[in-house]
Amino acid sequence: MERVVLVTGASSGVGLALCQRLLEEDGRIHLCIACRNEQKSEATRDLILATHPFAQVSTVEVDLGNLASILRAARELRCRFQRLDFVYLNAGIMPNPHVNFKALWHGLLTGKMLHMLTTAEGIMTQTDRLNGDGLQEVFATNLFGHFMLVRQLQSLLCGKEKPSQLIWTSSSNARESAFSLSDYQHAKGQESYSSSKYATDLTSVVLNKKFNGQGLYSSVVCPGLVMSNMTYGILPVFLWKLLMPIMWLIRFVAKTYTLTPYNGAEAHVWLFKQKPEYLDSLVKYHSCTSGLGKCYVEPRKMDVDEDIAEKFYQKLLELEEQTLEKYRDLLD
Repeated sequence: MERVVLVTGASSGVGLALCQRLLEEDGRIHLCIACRNEQKSEATRDLILATHPFAQVSTVEVDLGNLASILRAARELRCRFQRLDFVYLNAGIMPNPHVNFKALWHGLLTGKMLHMLTTAEGIMTQTDRLNGDGLQEVFATNLFGHFMLVRQLQSLLCGKEKPSQLIWTSSSNARESAFSLSDYQHAKGQESYSSSKYATDLTSVVLNKKFNGQGLYSSVVCPGLVMSNMTYGILPVFLWKLLMPIMWLIRFVAKTYTLTPYNGAEAHVWLFKQKPEYLDSLVKYHSCTSGLGKCYVEPRKMDVDEDIAEKFYQKLLELEEQTLEKYRDLLD
């Protein structure tokens, strides 16, 4: 049987590049692309088939920031497939990003500029809001929506005879300092993106503890600094045009400046070729690019507290129970 691969956030950026690269690796896979609406899904499917006309590509409509949409999509996927071999949890948002130029200038004076430019630590803030389910939008879309999707697809994922892999798109911006267990949705802070990505790392660690024995494995990747729709929203277009030559030069000393979605998908594709049982659950796999453009993967130990990860997982289960009460009619 062909392997079935589900990719969320497949319509642009790393998600779209990943779909193209996976089909280059194995044209026999059944690729299921998950996008927020039917129009995006069909347009993405047409784009992929233009370069891979014989590929098996199906679509599913899912808005990761809408619990009803997630439950409907999961039910459709359970009806359509007997198993999922790979689930790339890639969709994400960073609404209204702001650059702290004062912090950036301070980094220049203190010699921390390169670190800040490669991690966005201290220089990136976001303005979050509540979504229609009463959850913080960034937390819901980047982490909780994916968590709920995985939980609803569990019957397609756990199989000892043939392992399934979850591959989460995290970030080098995932920092413990931005995350609080008492405010895990990050309602009180201004670094919701960083918090949601750290929460992603915590979730992946716990999922491995809970489900490796059942044949489900979880990994996290960092695509590096990729120029995508999300990135271009940070600064005005004319500033990016001025900065791009400098960024290409920075790549000679900052290997995580992958810059293109194709390069950013390197770690995702590398994991597609690995045996999950041999991977380290406490490692994040970073897409890197040399100054001359060679792509490679660099494993780095994650800075996660496993005790906090377990407590956070319990909070996710409690939130899941609370939210599902509203949608009993969409459950089997």
